[in-house]
Amino acid sequence: MPVFSEDCLKGQGILITGGLGAIGRVIVSRFLEVSASVAVNDVLPEDQAARVMQEAGWDKARCSYLRADITKPAEALSLVNDGRRWLGRLDVALCHAGMAHSCPILDYSAEDWDKILELNLKGAFLVAQAAARAMVAQGVKGKIIFTSSWVQDVPWPEITPYNVSKSGMKMLMRGMARELAAKGIRVNSLAPGIVAVGMAKRQLDTEPDYRRRAEKAIPLGYMQPPESVADAAIFLCSPASDYMTGATILVDGGCSLYPMD
Repeated sequence: MPVFSEDCLKGQGILITGGLGAIGRVIVSRFLEVSASVAVNDVLPEDQAARVMQEAGWDKARCSYLRADITKPAEALSLVNDGRRWLGRLDVALCHAGMAHSCPILDYSAEDWDKILELNLKGAFLVAQAAARAMVAQGVKGKIIFTSSWVQDVPWPEITPYNVSKSGMKMLMRGMARELAAKGIRVNSLAPGIVAVGMAKRQLDTEPDYRRRAEKAIPLGYMQPPESVADAAIFLCSPASDYMTGATILVDGGCSLYPMD
């Protein structure tokens, strides 16, 4: 059964970064199912993006691809401006793009540290700042949403730079929420757990030690369906969350309740 009415985001113009990743695709599909218009950002070449969107069956009338590297200030600004023009009005910016790399902290290179912090934290800041400026210019009391993670508060082994980026994102979200509240712009985060797609799923399938730790870490006992992340995003985009700002919604199956090891 549908969780939300099919028109609950009708008229909403949403920009999402990282929208062609494993979780991003599920979020975009859900947004379109509930009648939003979506500007989808990623770094895939245009022809590859077109194939992904066609295979997903996304409605071209309500979904457009905008390629940009959000770690570059000029491209992040152009992305927001192009998204606002295509959408007609920017109601929500979902800063979803991110990356992780599994490696013991003693072996982590400075280059890998920089890549993760550059995308996960700097890229999110650049898009969120540009989106907030656009909302102020439009007179829109919009919403900025960050995709964080349960590891913002509980360090998961061998992804320490990722943990750091999400912990920093939490304070970025709270700081922006405090400063933008007077302008009517709400800023929140959603924090998933161990999602059953992408890197976490590959590690679960191929690394026995990771599987042992992951199975112990999830109180509900099963990996997180990506649809649950999308549903939390819909809630944060919807009028149901209008009185929320500076908050993190944990949708993690209980992973953050206690240390695992």
